[in-house]
Amino acid sequence: MGAGVAGLRAAVELARHGEVLVVTKESLGESNTHYAQGGIAVATEGDADIALHLEDTVNAGDGLVYRPAAEVLVNEGPRRVAELIDWGADFDKQDGELLRTREGAHSLPRILHANGDATGAEISRSLVAYARAHKRIQFAEWTMVTRLVVADGRVVAADLAAAGPEAADPQPHRVAVRSVLIAAGGAGQVYSDTTNPAVATGDGIALAFDAGAALADMEFYQFHPTALALPGVPRFLLSEALRGEGAYLRNDRGERFMERYHPLLELAPRDVVARAIAREGMGKNAADTRVVHLDMRHVKNVDLHQRFPGISAFLAKHDLDLMRDLIPVRPAAHYLMGGIRTDLDGRTNVKGLYAAGEAACTGVHGANRLASNSLLEGLVFGARAAAAMLADGLSFVPIAEVAAPLQAMTREEDAFVEILVHHLQRAMWIDAGLLRQESTLLAGLAAQAECEAGLQRFVQQGKTSRPLLEGLALSSVAQVILISALARTESRGAHFRNDYPHRDDTNFRAHSVLTRGAEISFEVW
Repeated sequence: MGAGVAGLRAAVELARHGEVLVVTKESLGESNTHYAQGGIAVATEGDADIALHLEDTVNAGDGLVYRPAAEVLVNEGPRRVAELIDWGADFDKQDGELLRTREGAHSLPRILHANGDATGAEISRSLVAYARAHKRIQFAEWTMVTRLVVADGRVVAADLAAAGPEAADPQPHRVAVRSVLIAAGGAGQVYSDTTNPAVATGDGIALAFDAGAALADMEFYQFHPTALALPGVPRFLLSEALRGEGAYLRNDRGERFMERYHPLLELAPRDVVARAIAREGMGKNAADTRVVHLDMRHVKNVDLHQRFPGISAFLAKHDLDLMRDLIPVRPAAHYLMGGIRTDLDGRTNVKGLYAAGEAACTGVHGANRLASNSLLEGLVFGARAAAAMLADGLSFVPIAEVAAPLQAMTREEDAFVEILVHHLQRAMWIDAGLLRQESTLLAGLAAQAECEAGLQRFVQQGKTSRPLLEGLALSSVAQVILISALARTESRGAHFRNDYPHRDDTNFRAHSVLTRGAEISFEVW
């Protein structure tokens, strides 16, 4: 489930041994992977570089990185990236050597990029082409997984339904499976302000939760510090690589302000930079709109249009130029550090169910992901999850067909669902965004309960549609984020509580874990 870097890397591995069905909600390649700008972090300079990459990852995670997972990431990363290059990924080079840049909280330049600021698109292109050439991989595009069927404690089937704009038949059909890998990405659409594409609605995470899988660290949502802040314009990502090339951040008085927050200034960890921008530009209320700018006017040794062609082209549509103008920015929801709890091989607590990439939580990111580790995570843990699926060798079991017929929603009903979801997204941004406290989180839970009640009325009527299914997934994910954030009465990494502003290692140097129907717990890994 999912056709980003984790899903496709797993599919290639699995197809060497049997038939694979890749289910993707839209066209092949429409994923968070495709929109990743900055690059892929990988230590290609030997053991010392790998050791530093490990320490950078651990340090960024603010005391919660599961070190064995980080060791897997940095040690296996170089081989997986070399493999990707062999399969046709074309990273930027100079005089035949791979170009490397530096991003926030990295001690060395180790970020590979492609076409300047289109790294994700290049990785997606190369993996899609390689996977399409494999005869054992089938693709179900414009298709949603609507349910995971569990029998005797293991996943035995998946219900699939058409998800295209012209899909007339809402009836799901059931597919028997040996095992299921959820690699469907994150849930940025749970927030009103996000850099994620519209497909990022947490479907895989919600399905796994419904099937009995444990979710972990869901309170840790990373907000990218610099998304374009123009009225009526989507929160277009302005890559951290801009700051890696020397960009300054300035408040509405024209002052550089990062020296007040961290010695690494603009290259501080993302959570630090995002909160600094929030305080300088948004105040205590997420609805405030004081302007913060990204300033590259002083950068003279880099052709910014050539280095960042995609960003430059998008800004030009709005009469902005990196070399000439101050660029208005604000944080936006970007990456979920938590997700479906797995071991180092993608296994969940539900037999036959595996997860990898942003949908999964190995603890590799801790409380705050190190910049550009996400694409590497998808490659490394996608391959490992596939190997585990093969090693476990589960067989097919008999399954029943889908029973109750479902009725398609009307356009008016879908429009009402979208209103409910919009209210939830806005509440999550204001109540469970960068700066949280008990009162706002409780308000968020009230908004989530109201949204859920409205959505369930259609479920009880036997109705279905893509907007309804996505709304239900977002509501489920929102609830777990809120419950987890309420339970963690400290501030750590991407989770900041105004009412508990300090880190509490005595009680909370542990991972939150929640299974449906159970109380939340904190576990040391």
